Amino acid sequence: MRSGARTTLWLGPDEYLLLDLAAQDASALATAAAITAAAIEDALRDTPHALVDVSHRQFALEVSGPYAEVILRGACPLDLHISQFPVGMCTRTLLAKADITLWRTREDAFHMEVWRSFAPHVAASLIEAARGAPEW
Repeated sequence: MRSGARTTLWLGPDEYLLLDLAAQDASALATAAAITAAAIEDALRDTPHALVDVSHRQFALEVSGPYAEVILRGACPLDLHISQFPVGMCTRTLLAKADITLWRTREDAFHMEVWRSFAPHVAASLIEAARGAPEW
């Protein structure tokens, strides 16, 4: 579900990943996260829940363009064809053995959330997969 720059990704029966794609720097991200967390805590005050800020551990990147799906297929075991992984779908999966959250934002674009410690490995794997993609 999207509302402006904010998105809620459903990862499982009782698990959601909340993204604020407007925050560009660490200070803005921390402020936005604190305001959002306070509002959620207030709204859920009578409901058992756990709210955890994981913004410090994750790195976001986008793979887009006519060969985005081909590049991702080079390192991800999922069937990413649009008929199997449509726009709006998200999941946790692996990319070159690294845990990622993958979200298809457009027919030719994917948003990934990667743990910061895996970011260099994921970037290198995507570059290697792109080398095998058709000529642009």
